[in-house]
Amino acid sequence: MSEPMDLDFDALRRAMQENYEQPEGPARNARAEQLLVEAEKLNIPLAVIEALGHQLKVYNYSSEKDRMFVPFARLLRMWDERPEDFDEYEIHSLHWVFKWVSSGMLGQPHIPLASIEKWLGEMEHRYRLAGHSERAVRAAEFTVAREVGDLARAERAYTAWLAADRDSMADCHACELHDQGGWRAEQGADAEALELWRPVLEGEYTCAHEPHAVLASSLLPLLRLGRTDEARAHHLRGFRLVRPMESMRGAYADHVEFCALSGNEARALELLAERPSYFTDSGEPRSRMDFLAVVALLADRLTSLGLGARTVPGPAGRTWTAAELAAHARVEALSLAGRFDARNGTTRVSERIRRRMDRQPLVERLPLGVRAERTGLATAAARAPVRPSPAPGAGPEADLPALLAEARRLSAALHPDSVAAWAAVAEAVGDVGDRELTPRDRAEMTDHEAMGLGPEGVELFVRAAEWYEEAGDPGEALAARARGAYALALSGRSEEALAAVSEPYELVLALFAEGATGLRQAASVLVGRARILLQRVHEAAGTNGGGVGGGSGGGSKASAAAGSAARELLALAGPGAADDLLVASRAAEARAMLGELAALSGDAEKAAELLTEASEAFVAAGVPWFAVEYEARLTGLARHLGDAEAAERAARAALEHGAPFMEATGHAQLHLQLAEILGATGRFGPAADHALEASHWADEGGESATLGAWARHQLGGFLLRQERWAEAAEVLESALAELSADTHGDGAIVQTRWWLGDCLTELGEHREAAEHWLRAADIARRWPEQQDHATLAHLAAEALGHAGLLREAGQAYERAGELWLTLGNVHGLVRSLRARAWLAVRGESEDSEDVEGDDGPAGAGVDVARELMTRAVDACEAGGAEDGEAGEMLVAELADTHRQFGDLVARSVRGDADDEAIRVLFEEALGHFALAVSGFFSLGEDALHDRTGAQLAAGWLEADLERPEGAAARARAVRDAYAGGGSDEVVAARLAEAERLLRAVEGG
Repeated sequence: MSEPMDLDFDALRRAMQENYEQPEGPARNARAEQLLVEAEKLNIPLAVIEALGHQLKVYNYSSEKDRMFVPFARLLRMWDERPEDFDEYEIHSLHWVFKWVSSGMLGQPHIPLASIEKWLGEMEHRYRLAGHSERAVRAAEFTVAREVGDLARAERAYTAWLAADRDSMADCHACELHDQGGWRAEQGADAEALELWRPVLEGEYTCAHEPHAVLASSLLPLLRLGRTDEARAHHLRGFRLVRPMESMRGAYADHVEFCALSGNEARALELLAERPSYFTDSGEPRSRMDFLAVVALLADRLTSLGLGARTVPGPAGRTWTAAELAAHARVEALSLAGRFDARNGTTRVSERIRRRMDRQPLVERLPLGVRAERTGLATAAARAPVRPSPAPGAGPEADLPALLAEARRLSAALHPDSVAAWAAVAEAVGDVGDRELTPRDRAEMTDHEAMGLGPEGVELFVRAAEWYEEAGDPGEALAARARGAYALALSGRSEEALAAVSEPYELVLALFAEGATGLRQAASVLVGRARILLQRVHEAAGTNGGGVGGGSGGGSKASAAAGSAARELLALAGPGAADDLLVASRAAEARAMLGELAALSGDAEKAAELLTEASEAFVAAGVPWFAVEYEARLTGLARHLGDAEAAERAARAALEHGAPFMEATGHAQLHLQLAEILGATGRFGPAADHALEASHWADEGGESATLGAWARHQLGGFLLRQERWAEAAEVLESALAELSADTHGDGAIVQTRWWLGDCLTELGEHREAAEHWLRAADIARRWPEQQDHATLAHLAAEALGHAGLLREAGQAYERAGELWLTLGNVHGLVRSLRARAWLAVRGESEDSEDVEGDDGPAGAGVDVARELMTRAVDACEAGGAEDGEAGEMLVAELADTHRQFGDLVARSVRGDADDEAIRVLFEEALGHFALAVSGFFSLGEDALHDRTGAQLAAGWLEADLERPEGAAARARAVRDAYAGGGSDEVVAARLAEAERLLRAVEGG
């Protein structure tokens, strides 16, 4: 920023206002110091007073709070010496900042307590002299007593504070409620605190730093009360407010603490990395102490999770591990606390800081919906069967029988943990040797080890078959060989696999026919062969672009062979399904295979029927985990068929049946499917809940940049539809960081930026909204269909206008208008022209504000605006006389254009214009309003409010033109239009304005 040069008083005031609107921080403070130098050059005492007040304000709202005492002392001296130099506003400001100085002293441990008490007395004396209520004084006394731990005095001051009258020196309602709720939360009354904070949280009371601070303070009380959804929302909404406010280090620390205590340690680390200066900024020791306490809490938490050696953000100048940072932050926080205690003569601050550093997590896992680097530890511990405890004093040999029994129990139940149970047997065998194992033991152990290896287990299946042979079970040996053949198919060697399974298939049928093996073994071989044939169908579908039916060649032959094998399996296993769990499972799988084949052939209804039967059979048999895969497929089929109810039912069943056994990515996929189903039926709240879970599980599964980004994209959309703008914006910005055109498509990026623009507009961040819409438009301009491009350009123009960037807004509207014209969209074209007209007038008005004697726009800008409005009228009229709804919409557009044209002309009157010039302009405006009334009248009741609004505008013009009869007639027409009454706010406003117009003209 350039040095100010020879500013006059008015320019100085504008410069101070512009500086105050800049982000908090050293740059704003330095500018305030420069402006004080400029003020001193003017030799105007009030200029110096205002510059000192500005400097004090920016210091107070920054990390350099300790610097505000010097300008305040100078201001106070000037007041005592020459109070007549202060105007009314500066007198108020001087007394107002007494409160800042008293609280600021408490945050500086080098200022003695006696000095603070003396200052409190000085504040009380001066407030009494000025005639102010003691409310602010008692609030300050409460703060001092609370700080030093004098609880009895704090309660007395608190009661007196609330009893005293509110006056102009009292803190705003929002700040008072923040402190009152904080006191109750500190005493353990979390619910009472939240009730006190409710008006601030709901937006009834706000200020420059509220609800920012209340949202941060509410986080832990909400967690303690189990209100986790609100806590999540307050974090997402509140952190967005706190992030740009340098002075809010204490609230920032609250958000870091919340993350550390809710299973979001990775998010907490990211927050630390965003604010490196918070580790060392020394201008406000109290907030630095609280920040370092939270840093210690987080770093200790990471160390307890086994991540003490992990590199983490810390004070600049070196690399920190979590363990090192924990020790450093603890020492620094306690050192600062000790300084406060030494000043206060108590141990209260150190005790509070120790309690804060030693807090334990309040919830194990609270997904937030925003991306965060993985901590290295999955949320859910890896599932492994618990090894049975041997008898006291027993060795590993005694453990082995128990492990074998548990493994066989799980195998008999077809439980997913059976592979891990047999791995525990193998581990125990490694400890004691295999002398205790029978051939059958070795066969089952090797068989399950091979199952755990998937495609890599081919050789082990062969070895397991040999052990089964030695154990005297030729049927199970053939089943093991069939499993080995399927492992070959999974590795891409399906032809080799089919050859390998042919002999076991023929032999097992022969053995079964002779009664030399059982139904279980025969069904196991047949299911292996059917799986291999189905694998060949999937491979053919991939080669042929997704279809296998209806054509000649390998695809249809493979499908026929697989179908035959599945039916053969069903014929064999179906009759015995009621008597044997494994046989029942094979029969269910046969139905599932037939369902898959139906889906591949394009018969979605038959596929859904068969997959439903299969899933129900698995559940009925007591092995619901096998149903999950098919319930997930059924979900997709039901959505394809448009059966949302069936899709939701299948997705919920898959989640229920698979929850204990699925990998993280499986959880993510199912939650995302269910979210999309619920969202499609308008249930955005539950949809958001499942999208949130999907984003969490995707991150845990290492799919943050793929599935996780898509889940966050969806979550942001669901939050937006619930008008949870701040939460949606945080989530969408997080998604945008990982969405890519290659993975997710251009459309996802455009939609995310579009939604972000919507959110930011609602939050008043118009410039940022425009940036997202412009970047989305830049992508959409490459699409064949240009509707989205035009809409985004138009939205960006609106946002640029709201942001005060008039030239850029005009350019964007012009581009949008060109696109609307190309698309033949008259409504879009007309609205862009009207918007440009108003921008032209607004631009000229703002350019002329500094020109002395100019009371309004009446130059080139108005001429440009007239030309643009005329083009808008011409475009409407050139649209043709269409029939039906399209024609009525065009009539409405034309009427609205005349209404705005009339408004624009009427407002273009200069303050120094003569009567004739005014009359001419008012007559022209009245003509446009008359055309607007006529157009709206032709549309009937649907345009009633528009018509009456135009009538009243015309009536006031008639009054200004000294035509009382015409004005009264228009007012009565409005009154008659609402003769039926109604409770609509617009009706009440229109009737009230009509009565005002009548009184104005009838009273002369």
